[in-house]
Amino acid sequence: MKDKKNIPISNGKALIPFVVFIAVYLGSGLILQAKGVKMAFYQLPAPVAVFAGVITAFILLKGSINEKFDTFVKGCGNEDIVIMCMIYLLAGAFASVSKAMGGVDSTVNLGLTYIPPQYVMAGLFLIAGFISIATGTSVGAIAAVAPIAIGTSAKAGLALPLTLAAVLGGAMFGDNLSVISDTTIASTRTQGCDMRDKFKVNIYLSTPAAIITIILLLIFGHPTDIPAMQTYYFNIIKVLPYIFVLVLALVGVNVFVVLTGGIFLSGAIGLFYGDLTILSLGKNIFAGFTNMTDIFLLSMLTGGLAELVTRAGGIQFLLDKVQTMIKGRKTAEFGIATLVSLTDAAVANNTVAIIINGPIAKKLCYKYKVDPRKSAALLSTYSCVIQGFIPYGAQLLILTSFTKGAVSPLEIIPLLWFQQLLLISTVIATFVPYADNLMRKEPWNWSNVEVLEEKAA
Repeated sequence: MKDKKNIPISNGKALIPFVVFIAVYLGSGLILQAKGVKMAFYQLPAPVAVFAGVITAFILLKGSINEKFDTFVKGCGNEDIVIMCMIYLLAGAFASVSKAMGGVDSTVNLGLTYIPPQYVMAGLFLIAGFISIATGTSVGAIAAVAPIAIGTSAKAGLALPLTLAAVLGGAMFGDNLSVISDTTIASTRTQGCDMRDKFKVNIYLSTPAAIITIILLLIFGHPTDIPAMQTYYFNIIKVLPYIFVLVLALVGVNVFVVLTGGIFLSGAIGLFYGDLTILSLGKNIFAGFTNMTDIFLLSMLTGGLAELVTRAGGIQFLLDKVQTMIKGRKTAEFGIATLVSLTDAAVANNTVAIIINGPIAKKLCYKYKVDPRKSAALLSTYSCVIQGFIPYGAQLLILTSFTKGAVSPLEIIPLLWFQQLLLISTVIATFVPYADNLMRKEPWNWSNVEVLEEKAA
């Protein structure tokens, strides 16, 4: 229901389906964790929890079944949602094919070969960062680097908790910057900006934190027993697809062209070196598609649920409440940060948190003139910071699983210097707009803000 200005009438009850979604997702995780189930918060697929919210919306919200179904389908088929889902599929295929032809192994081994042993702690941070940037997944980077880091820690006499913290910090650093990570895809599509612009803003936010972290790791992560320099097998050619995708995305080439080109380049390298056949290439592309099924369905169903809730006035109600605490651009940025942080802490999934809060953040942008490129960076950055801190998040759980109980998440959390510094850097950037350099040079076009507000409503 909308008023004469085409603005949905505020209705707090319309938020109940979202509450059901979060309650089912969070509740299942808490129950399973209490029972000692590993990866408790990831046992119930997120799309199933969203579906519970959708059913609730159909039962509680006003209107006929046909009207609600039409609204739901419109949300699922929203242009941004469809584009987001297609990018997910291509990103999954690129990651799958590149890994199958040996790209991840070559990248890790390249770093281990040329990083001096006395700088191994900082080197692990950088290796994990590059793997995460290249593959778009912090979890994948941790899975690739953590076993090597644990072995290196034992040989060099490094403190294992700090070694693991360096790997996690690097993985979150890369995930926040990657142009093909689901957090980047979700944040840029919901805010309506380009990936490269969000990357540029994130560089200003992340670089100070990364540099200070590397310095701290060089000082406090110096090995007591410097191991001999080793040469690991790598093929520099197999690293090229990652560089190809990163460079073209930053240049501004269409993301579909970039990812498709990356798939073909990785496939061609795999075929040339015999790591792939035509059949296995096809299977790996499809495996990449299916690896993104969860996030694909989650985005589509959440888009439909968001449309139902928005039409019923739920988002407007939340905006009205949030706006009572917002006085201008700076507090609007903190409002976006608070919403996505609290949601991520609740659902233990940074992409879910971004998808849920994206539409709200977009409206706050238009009302308080927060540059959407900054908003996308805030959504991604704050959700990554919180995701790296929560002991029940996938990153910390997978990281500590490699230690077989020797290290707990609570031992690592105080040593997550990068996340702590990134949080400080991002907060400072709200008051000292050093991260807004891009926006000053290329101001956002607010001339059609009324049209954009109506479209977002």
